[in-house]
Amino acid sequence: ALPGTGKTTLGKWLEAISLKLNFKISVISIDDFYLPSDEMKLVIKNNPWNVSRGFPGSHSVELMHEKLLNWKKSGKLNVPVFDKSLRNGLGDRSHWRFDNPDLLILEGWFLGIEPFSRDVNYQNINSVELSPHELSYRYNIQNNLNNYLDVWSLLDKIWHFKPLKFEYMNLWKTNQEKEMFLQKGNALQDEKLSNFLRM
Repeated sequence: ALPGTGKTTLGKWLEAISLKLNFKISVISIDDFYLPSDEMKLVIKNNPWNVSRGFPGSHSVELMHEKLLNWKKSGKLNVPVFDKSLRNGLGDRSHWRFDNPDLLILEGWFLGIEPFSRDVNYQNINSVELSPHELSYRYNIQNNLNNYLDVWSLLDKIWHFKPLKFEYMNLWKTNQEKEMFLQKGNALQDEKLSNFLRM
């Protein structure tokens, strides 16, 4: 589902209700596999939106594959946890999570997405005209998606939640960031938030 549509909230609810059903569910996010801050700075350098994270290529894909495969084989979960409020809202890994769930759910906004072929030419997306830098950079992103295909092969099912209107994402993500600022004192705001939404 798109950013701000409630994936994390739904995940927390599923984890809580699973305890009452005597069937343990753990929900992790693709965000938990964001690269450590030093590596992230190099990967996101010169992106057209000047965002600190979020797009394909900003994750430790090999680590994600290793940890998901390990859970599938052993039932033991050992994954990093990313805190979006660290580094003044830029985020960073905060700790590691250890668990033994019966079911593991991975949530994220581009799960299962495969790169499109080079001959596809989308000039506009939802009536938003892409800048020349965005048009050229999307080929980097499409190329980066190739690195995720081994992770996608581990997914048994994919659920896709769609808001009734694409524009809802902006409102929901803005509200989500405001709530995080109230709770933790840091979040994406102003230009950083609008650039993230455009990305």
